[in-house]
Amino acid sequence: MTAPTSGPAAPGPADPLARTVVVLTEDTLTPADAQHITALHTQVDVDYRVLVPADTERNLLVSVVDHLGLGELREALDEVLGREPRPAEARAEAAEQLAGSLQVLTAAGATAEGDVVGDDPIPVLAAEVARGGVREIVVVTYPHAVEDTFHRDWASRAREELRVPVLHLYAGTSEVG
Repeated sequence: MTAPTSGPAAPGPADPLARTVVVLTEDTLTPADAQHITALHTQVDVDYRVLVPADTERNLLVSVVDHLGLGELREALDEVLGREPRPAEARAEAAEQLAGSLQVLTAAGATAEGDVVGDDPIPVLAAEVARGGVREIVVVTYPHAVEDTFHRDWASRAREELRVPVLHLYAGTSEVG
């Protein structure tokens, strides 16, 4: 007889044979981001799989609060006035961000591939993990006041739902989210 479990399972140790690091980013990775990410795996041979969501369905209130919290008044106004990109534009922008991120990782000496995914990347992350071979997930975002505070950001959600280590880095910095 086994003991009942309650709550979400804690992340398990990384499979030592797993060699894929999934990088989820909301913008083009910078050379500093690539350096921070690749420095985590200098002792092991890994491949990087980059996922960039096409932000086609923004939460207006959350976006405005994030922009105001960062002192981005023009961006907050753009959100209120509905100046966000249309779905086709959002997918094209995500494709450019993906191409730039792959280029930066390759320039850093990494082997990388990737895809543009839908607004909610968590189901795609879950499918990647279920397929096997995922060593770790690295989430690279800008600070988001509402999501980070209430743990509804991608990294927090991935930690709750997936059984692999998840690291949250703030874009362009060495700060951990």
